[in-house]
Amino acid sequence: MRTFESGATRDTDDTKHEYAGFNSPLVEKRFAEYMSHHRIQADGYTRSSSNWKKGIPKDAYLQSLHRHFIDLWLHMDGFPCEASEQDIETVLCALRFNVNGLLHEIVKERIRRNIELCR
Repeated sequence: MRTFESGATRDTDDTKHEYAGFNSPLVEKRFAEYMSHHRIQADGYTRSSSNWKKGIPKDAYLQSLHRHFIDLWLHMDGFPCEASEQDIETVLCALRFNVNGLLHEIVKERIRRNIELCR
């Protein structure tokens, strides 16, 4: 138990996830900028920020992830002009989007399997 100067008490936080420590506000801000920019569709309409949660096939994430990884590799090997995307921050954000999306789909599948097992 923790007891504060005010006398209030709370459980210890030793076993709780520390979300803020695992992330960087600079990265979160840059990723939000990337995602906001990509909300505008080819038809001019703006999609919901959570549109991707409706479901994108895992193979689509994997194909995109591979394309962006090649761009990152070109940047890191000193050939940024050969990459499809010239800005390395954009490349990293695109990679993160695809990793996040792929992980989201895999976690959803695991949770759904567990729900089925509990029935």
